[in-house]
Amino acid sequence: MSGEGGPPDLVIRSSRVVLPDGERPATVVVRDGRIAAITEEAGQRPDVDLGEIALLPGLVDTHVHINEPGRTEWEGFASATRAAATGGVTTLIDMPLNSLPPTTTPSALAVKRDAARGAVYVDVGFWGGAVPGNVPSLLPLHGAGVFGFKCFTSDSGVPEFPPLPYEAMREACARIAAFDGLMIVHAEDPATLSEPGDGGYPAFLAARPPDAERRAVEQVIALVEETGVRAHILHLSAAACVEPLAEAQSRGLPVTAETCPHYLTLAAEDVPGSESTAFKCCPPIRDAGNREELWQGLENGVISCVVTDHSPCTPELKRGDFATAWGGISSIQLGLSAVWTAARARGHGLDAVVRWMAEGPAALAGLHARKGRIAVGADADLVAFDPDATFVVDPSGLLHRHPHTPYAGRSLTGAVQTAWLRGQAIDIDGPPRGELLDRP
Repeated sequence: MSGEGGPPDLVIRSSRVVLPDGERPATVVVRDGRIAAITEEAGQRPDVDLGEIALLPGLVDTHVHINEPGRTEWEGFASATRAAATGGVTTLIDMPLNSLPPTTTPSALAVKRDAARGAVYVDVGFWGGAVPGNVPSLLPLHGAGVFGFKCFTSDSGVPEFPPLPYEAMREACARIAAFDGLMIVHAEDPATLSEPGDGGYPAFLAARPPDAERRAVEQVIALVEETGVRAHILHLSAAACVEPLAEAQSRGLPVTAETCPHYLTLAAEDVPGSESTAFKCCPPIRDAGNREELWQGLENGVISCVVTDHSPCTPELKRGDFATAWGGISSIQLGLSAVWTAARARGHGLDAVVRWMAEGPAALAGLHARKGRIAVGADADLVAFDPDATFVVDPSGLLHRHPHTPYAGRSLTGAVQTAWLRGQAIDIDGPPRGELLDRP
């Protein structure tokens, strides 16, 4: 079994290994940080025998706000990546805001990489930003290794990362298409948004209606058709967008979409009162009927990824009401358990969850050859996951910097036991061994 190259570094066996072609008993052999062999025979005695505990590929979360440097009091590379590893995420891509400076120039990317170097417990890559006036920086950022470019069609919440008006977005899309880059879009039409009024959740929800998302998504689709840019819709919350996305995809347009655990597992009906701002995010958590339609879009493949949009802030910024509090949900440690709880209740298996939370995001980032699957030649990023364990979410056990969460007190099913990064168990109390990734 060891084959050329000497004895293996690690041999893991499970009766439930989630492979690209399904779940089955298998032994996974690791050498030099990569998966060297997968066999159905028990073979040599494994170093780790998981029995009925499932073995998954490490999750890939392509939507994470770490905020360091500049707003490290909100979140930092060490705290975020510890939480990620504990939740089964072994690769993440950091968003170009809300750090200072934002990642809109090569020099700002260098500042961010310097802040992350030596501090990450999982592998970390970086998105660039597309903002008014930085078209000349897009190709240099691409050359410096960013995975694509994020833009907003509406206010981002921070002044240093302004939205792209339609004509500026067209110019950026044309430039990005010229070097076959990827544009990722926070899609809400600013003309359809309004002020939330009395500060309660119903008023906040009414101020960001589904039509705001649909109009912006339709504008992105039009730019994809016009410029040929590859585009991805971030954190889709409105099921009304599934239809235009499905139609665009049926015509072969290169546009994809993601949604998030909170949109698949929570509902507006769950929000208990005007001070429950742990539930506030933009776009908002909508009603239960909309949630079930999002599940349908996911099942049909129109939505290809489930990622967390981990968006932390200080406790002070979360205080107040839904008109004033920061909009963001921190769930990188809980995403797998939350999605598995809801997916299992709807009859889905672990293979579906892996497709949405590992394979799909890895493909989006161009990392599918190395990440997001248990396959020979891939990085040995692995997760031991007990699919039957249950626990009640206690915020004091969360490792991101400020553990406020809408999942507090909720019972979830499925618990991560161990995560391996390139064949070595991640020790969140030891030295960080994560690497900084460039776009392949």
